[in-house]
Amino acid sequence: MAWPRVPFAAECRPPAALREAQVARVVDGDTLRLDDGRSVRLIGVNAPELGREGRPPEPLAEVATRHLAALVAASAGRVGLVSGEQSRDRYGRTLAHAFGRDGRNWEAQQLAAGLGFAVALAPNTALAACQFAAEAAARATGRGVWQRSPLIEATQLRRGGFVLVRGRVMVIERNSGGLWLQLEGDLVLQVVPQALAQFDTQALWRLQGRVVEARGWLIDRRRRGASGRGRSRWLLPLSHPAMLGY
Repeated sequence: MAWPRVPFAAECRPPAALREAQVARVVDGDTLRLDDGRSVRLIGVNAPELGREGRPPEPLAEVATRHLAALVAASAGRVGLVSGEQSRDRYGRTLAHAFGRDGRNWEAQQLAAGLGFAVALAPNTALAACQFAAEAAARATGRGVWQRSPLIEATQLRRGGFVLVRGRVMVIERNSGGLWLQLEGDLVLQVVPQALAQFDTQALWRLQGRVVEARGWLIDRRRRGASGRGRSRWLLPLSHPAMLGY
């Protein structure tokens, strides 16, 4: 059966030809298992985590999983995949965009329902603009994860992992490690060197004294043994402008 071409309106368009596959099961709100054994991590969305190793599920994790399962069912268990420029993550999972037989992007639908957060991790950023637009629609109407603000103040950080954080920029520096934005509290944002060309660096320098919002995977330097005098405990690397708002 040929996969139809349909009007996308605000939906994400496939950045390359789709490769059809059979879904064996939905692992969680952003991960599929295919019948050929591959695990597929959907690019551009970070859904709430299901409970594992004795930990309870995060709020809406089960709802996000069921929503993705409904998208799979509506597509008769078939998915059209476009692999990312970086095709695998550190866990060996395939990184790909997923589309149903109606031509609609599954990541955007999860985000529009408020069942995950948009993320843009270079080099897999082909659909970042569309995905952040889908998230913005959910945020504007308070759907899903946006029913209550998920933002954490920079002075209130307690553990690593994915965060949306807000704080005032106190100091800005640049060295061989990139551009560093020191926020109030004990957090530093790092625009990594290989990503600097994508950012408006003049605008970044003007952020001193302003409140910014950032998202990504927070690193606890204390646990890594890398914190110390003059170094912030919390590090948040940024590889794409969409991960920083101001």
